[in-house]
Amino acid sequence: MNQSKDKRALAPEEFTNLKIKERANNSAGIKGITHALNHAQKYIGLSKALKLSLKMNQKGGFDCPGCAWPDPDDERSLWGEYCENGIKAIAEEAQNKTIGRTFFSKYSVDELADWSDFDLGKSGRLAEPMLLKRGSKYYRPLSWEEAFNKIATHLKSLDHPDEAVFYTSGRTTNEAAFLYQLFVREYGTSNLPDCSNMCHEASGTALSETLGIGKGSVTLDDLYKAEVIMVVGQNPGTNHPRMLSALEKCKRNGGKIIAVNPLPEAGLIKFTNPQNPMKMVTGGTILADLYVPLSINGDVAFFKAILLKLLEKEETIGKVFDHDFIEKHTHGYQAFISDLKSYDFEDCLKSAGIPRDTFDAALQLILNNNKIIICWAMGLTQHENAVDNIRELVNLLLLKGSIGKDGAGTCPVRGHSNVQGDRTVGIWEAAPQSFLDKIEDKYGFKPSNKHGYSVIEAIKAMYEKRAKVFFGLGGNFIAAVPDTLYSAKALENCNLTVHVSTKLNRSHLVTGKEALILPCLGRTEKDYQKSGEQIQSIENSMGIVSSTKGVLNPCSDKLLSEVAVVCGIAHATLGERSQVNWLQYKDDYNLVRDDIEEVVSGFQNYNERIKDPSGFYLPNGARLRQFNTKTGKANFTLNKLPKWTLKGEELIMMTIRSHDQFNTTIYGLNDRYRGIFNERRVIFMNVEDMKERQLEEKQIVHIKSHYKETVREAHNFKVVGYDIPKNCCATYFPETNVLVPLDSFAHTAKTPASKSVIITVIPA
Repeated sequence: MNQSKDKRALAPEEFTNLKIKERANNSAGIKGITHALNHAQKYIGLSKALKLSLKMNQKGGFDCPGCAWPDPDDERSLWGEYCENGIKAIAEEAQNKTIGRTFFSKYSVDELADWSDFDLGKSGRLAEPMLLKRGSKYYRPLSWEEAFNKIATHLKSLDHPDEAVFYTSGRTTNEAAFLYQLFVREYGTSNLPDCSNMCHEASGTALSETLGIGKGSVTLDDLYKAEVIMVVGQNPGTNHPRMLSALEKCKRNGGKIIAVNPLPEAGLIKFTNPQNPMKMVTGGTILADLYVPLSINGDVAFFKAILLKLLEKEETIGKVFDHDFIEKHTHGYQAFISDLKSYDFEDCLKSAGIPRDTFDAALQLILNNNKIIICWAMGLTQHENAVDNIRELVNLLLLKGSIGKDGAGTCPVRGHSNVQGDRTVGIWEAAPQSFLDKIEDKYGFKPSNKHGYSVIEAIKAMYEKRAKVFFGLGGNFIAAVPDTLYSAKALENCNLTVHVSTKLNRSHLVTGKEALILPCLGRTEKDYQKSGEQIQSIENSMGIVSSTKGVLNPCSDKLLSEVAVVCGIAHATLGERSQVNWLQYKDDYNLVRDDIEEVVSGFQNYNERIKDPSGFYLPNGARLRQFNTKTGKANFTLNKLPKWTLKGEELIMMTIRSHDQFNTTIYGLNDRYRGIFNERRVIFMNVEDMKERQLEEKQIVHIKSHYKETVREAHNFKVVGYDIPKNCCATYFPETNVLVPLDSFAHTAKTPASKSVIITVIPA
């Protein structure tokens, strides 16, 4: 790649005056309210913010475009069913500025590449379709009809449908996602990579194998009833703040919480519920009864050490394992026990990197309780052995009988608000044959049963010029994926790149020979079609499907809904050969839901049940101890300790989010819970590691990653001493995605190993 195009893919390396303050030991509260109000006032104004906040996550309102945490089944808070970062999310989506032809005629893609990701996102809502012609550096406007025809022309010109890649982000509604995958399958390919491939694919793979469903098994009510909740590899105070209210309720009911994470996070130390005036006065609730400072990727070792001690207690005093559950509902117990005995407890404890007294405290809580929930996020799923991480925690729950009963089970906490729903309605490069058969029965064409490209496979295919068109329905692809420069070259090799978006992001600057930006309605905006105002639907982390309906008038009269965009492209591309009447779906989304009901299990009477303001639960066999696995039972598994080692001055690095961030969206430059202000280019290091390398606080360093003889580099980061285990360090993404190797990913799931990157730190 030439230097100009390299620059487009990477955020600017300039510093913005780093300030370091004391790490917070409390979350939310007055400060959370103040920061949310300030953000709302700056970008949308308080009156619009109030209008939106009264409808966000409320019955009959719109679903927050941020995380996928569920709303309570019964009462919703009168103070507002949202969090600080929820307000930031709607302020980002509903910002008052718009950008169109005037903006893009002023700034070239090279000039925009000099902007930070924060400035790009805050430049305004996209107001009209834009085209970057071959050889040009300026986007220009075009009509929707021209855009649809250009996409159709490129797709029709390919030698085979597999030369096109159709990506999806987790914000896409059930209706749009179902139509999108239907179009892609009728077009003739299964190339449907999505953001699940980069976050919870390992969870789905492991849970499907062990419990027969790739989703969690608990409800929100279960969290209230749990005796022990383990929060592992997750920072809910920033990434899923409304979860803190559920943890608080668990504590109020007598439950205990174990936080397992390399970094101590403010949200799990103490929570001041901003919806509870008394808590605001008294200073909040201590959440974590125990903090386990696990070394990065020490999860299997930690769980295996727990399992070894539970087995020891079972063989000496008994009544530790739930043998009735094990005998009736599980498979592989004896092989699991035999394998477990081959491991040494001290080796496991050392590999986990935690003190013995901390381990013993965790063991006692698990030993003496049976209603156990384990929650986790990307701290477990983004490793080469990620699937093993999830399978090992399932082993623990199976031994304790903590599956399929009140207050117990698995709780993978999903990120984007409908990433789980997208998979449910068919966004899957490896869809089961039963789903494909239903598509054929309903529509009369035979979908390809060849597995399509996952995200990593799609990037390689584009890099090798086996894929020539990239279409992104939402998201910021180049900022989300690993190995940034390789991935940028992959996109640049395409003949056409297309992004359906609400705001400008870095993916619009890393383009194929031609590029389109298609602006769409946001969650907060009303959606009018020929049959009237439309509602859509989403599925949250716990399998509840509910409606979402915007309250604002669209910010531009040139926006289309995602449903309309998909239908327009499908109609232009497939034309008379299609078995589907695409334009009728655009006019009436009830027709889409009628079809989903016929094709996707669990959606009986969809259009009627979606009228219930609380939504409805999809079937979940694991909740009922009905395990749809190959054995018909819940499966114990055999999982090995990871074998990576550090040499010389190497460290293991994990990528993390700041508090002013959701996925790749940068709300601001502060991470106040960790005491970092006005800067993102930092590397958190153990103080002893700093001393050994003769590094000072705020010293500028370069970072090199090492994988299979290939060295990748990220330049200009400032060192910050932090409470993190020795030989471990952390950096923000997407700034250090350039260090994550494309070919380092979870076995059987292909989730990028962004949480275990071996690096060295070089003084600048």
